[in-house]
Amino acid sequence: MNTGVTTLEAMASYAPDRRVPIEDLVDRLGLRRTKLRLFQRVHGLKEIRFDPKLSLFDVVLPAARRVVADESTASRVRHVLYAHTTQAVAPAHLDPAREIRDRLGLHRAEAFGLSHQNCASGMAAVDVAGELLRAEGRPGDCALVVTGEQAFSPKIQLIEDVAIMGDAAAACLVTLDGAGDAVRSYVTSTMGEFAAAMLLDEERSLRFSKVYAPELAKVMRRAVVAAGLEFADIDLVVPHNVNLQSWRQTINELGIPRAQVFLENVERFSHCFASDVFLNHTTLREAGRLVPGRHYLFATVGLGATFAAMVITHGASVTPAGTERKAGREAA
Repeated sequence: MNTGVTTLEAMASYAPDRRVPIEDLVDRLGLRRTKLRLFQRVHGLKEIRFDPKLSLFDVVLPAARRVVADESTASRVRHVLYAHTTQAVAPAHLDPAREIRDRLGLHRAEAFGLSHQNCASGMAAVDVAGELLRAEGRPGDCALVVTGEQAFSPKIQLIEDVAIMGDAAAACLVTLDGAGDAVRSYVTSTMGEFAAAMLLDEERSLRFSKVYAPELAKVMRRAVVAAGLEFADIDLVVPHNVNLQSWRQTINELGIPRAQVFLENVERFSHCFASDVFLNHTTLREAGRLVPGRHYLFATVGLGATFAAMVITHGASVTPAGTERKAGREAA
């Protein structure tokens, strides 16, 4: 079995050009003015990317095409993993993972979807891709992880009092021991008592709101320790964009400076299902804010409830015997 280090060799993201101020969603989502003020003043939301005229594949494919644009890269893809939050993202007769593979011309690749960790499914897919390559890959093989979906219904666009969902997508080319961002650790914890997600009763919803920040902070700390680091070694936390209030609470639990968490995309994109951490990573990269050799912490939560964190080293290329792999994968 290959013991190589999971590496994010390439990454791209996409969001529709159409920007919608959240006040324009009041009628669509049935928001009272008090709720609108909650999202604006407390949660820090301003606008989302949302274009109902686009199809699912109009949203999902642009980032993926950029990642596998080179023919030599495309020929190395052995797996296509489509990570999504909404269980049904396409008509029942259509397999979206296979459709993505076929439209990209990756006909030699195996294609399948992951969704049961909801918005944490993107990072889970990176971990699964690494494990598949270690178990059966050949030198140079890679896997394509694709995220992205649409808020096609008001029922999935609004998480009551918590988030308003926008449209975005991302793609990661995952390989072993490649040039790119080395994955040093991955930690996940699922609290099944909250599996009903948006259908939780009032008592459990209140309990979830109380355990949310402490549990997320715990998983983030565990990921840092598993990577053989301390929190002071983390250049930036690259978070999901659920809302500012949840991150204020988590930052307080961690006892870290707010500046150590990248929150600028919350107001620009809001929460984009499983794509947030990858969208934020590419935003930072394009702004020149990712430094080779420094460490970054992905963190997200999927309703249901899965808390996940992953430490990466930007621009790192390590051998199988390196400290990055020694940190390994850890799960609750």
